Amino acid sequence: MRNIDRIYINGKFVKPHGTETMDLINPATEEVIGRVTLGDEQDIRDAVTAAKAAFKTFSATTIEERARMLQRLHDVMMEKFDDLNQVAVEEYGAPAAATAGRTRYAAANFLHNMDVMKEFQFEKRIGKAKVALEPLGVIGMITPWNANYTHISTKLAPAIAAGCTVVIKASELSAIQTQEITECFHEAGIPAGVINFVNGRGDVVGAELTRHPDVAMISFTGSTNVGRIIARDGAATMKRMVLELGGKSPNVILDDADYAKAIPLAVMTAFSNSGQACHVGSRLIIPESRLEEVKQLVVKTVEGIKVGSPREEGTFIGPMVNRKQYDTVQRYIRLGAEEGAELIVGGPGRPEGLETGYFVKPTVFANVSMDMTIAKEEIFGPVLSILTYKTEEEAIEIANDTIYGLSAYVSSADLARANRVASRIVAGRVLINGLYDEPKAPFGGFKQSGIGREFGAYGLEAYVEPKTIMGHDVVPQ
Repeated sequence: MRNIDRIYINGKFVKPHGTETMDLINPATEEVIGRVTLGDEQDIRDAVTAAKAAFKTFSATTIEERARMLQRLHDVMMEKFDDLNQVAVEEYGAPAAATAGRTRYAAANFLHNMDVMKEFQFEKRIGKAKVALEPLGVIGMITPWNANYTHISTKLAPAIAAGCTVVIKASELSAIQTQEITECFHEAGIPAGVINFVNGRGDVVGAELTRHPDVAMISFTGSTNVGRIIARDGAATMKRMVLELGGKSPNVILDDADYAKAIPLAVMTAFSNSGQACHVGSRLIIPESRLEEVKQLVVKTVEGIKVGSPREEGTFIGPMVNRKQYDTVQRYIRLGAEEGAELIVGGPGRPEGLETGYFVKPTVFANVSMDMTIAKEEIFGPVLSILTYKTEEEAIEIANDTIYGLSAYVSSADLARANRVASRIVAGRVLINGLYDEPKAPFGGFKQSGIGREFGAYGLEAYVEPKTIMGHDVVPQ
């Protein structure tokens, strides 16, 4: 059993001032695998003090110096690849193959940002003015439990590239993973105070980080409800904000698509990361005339999906992260049936043979309408809603009938038509006829899916502030 009783401040692992403890549970077995001592407000204050002091010198480092740091952060993560994977599978319950891919992606974030930094214009000439893009200062980072390494590196890498120092509050549910990645960063030899980690609850250490006057920006990934609180509390000190929030992403299948390919892909997209991801296509929008065909394809696909131990080969859906999330997903499944949706596969309870662990049956409802709870709210589990349309125009209206606007998906045999529909969907990222990624392109949401963008030059811009200098080239007379 792991005892996580240290936080990381000013280049050292130190005992937290906070004394509250919390058990860490393997979601696949429901066994206690560790215990974490949670930090408190004083720990955040100490971490911010260290980051503020380090910023004085770190903000003056050269691009070449920061490039070497980013390279080391990548290299150490890859050296510790197996250890990182093992604890992620055990603590979070994600299938091992999926976790391996996300760990590589997390490490690669440092290299992507190194490339972006080298091409980034930290100084520009605009008319008669010189504009310097200077590092913001101390960045507070609050990350969720559903992809711990990825979210940390997504935020940390551009901060390092910009010359900012950070205080990271990762989810307390990921304390073992956080310990592993903190040890990696310590081994990378980054200057003391540049990277600081404090375990703790959001309403304690997260709240203090958001309120602290010496924190220049909050970068948060999580629910829209918590994002609203952070935006409200951070406004008191005019903090900059990057908020990557919830989603209820539409997957629009047009009538000319190849349904034998598009529907299975849509199901797998909806159940990616066991459905515990903000970008999953949880609303499948299909022509009314193809409903029966789609239902058959969906059931066949779901019946071929393996739910089980994350260590078993072929597992695609693992357990929910904890009992609370399991209960939440069960509540939504019951609500779907109560509000009149047609359950075509799955349903309440655990899958057969998985009586232990927070496993959920992959569940699909048909004949869902946008006034139903399961069509409006983010479930964060393997639950898919099928909605139907009569015309292309109606399909677009359904896709946009949501408070969210994070991701969207479109399938069509006519690429021009698919692009036309994609251009009308209100979402930060739209994928056409497949699943793609471009780590240097911006990711973030429209509407209540967030504020600001991550990745690439757009992500780096969030960590700098423009300063205009005029008269810089005027010789005194």
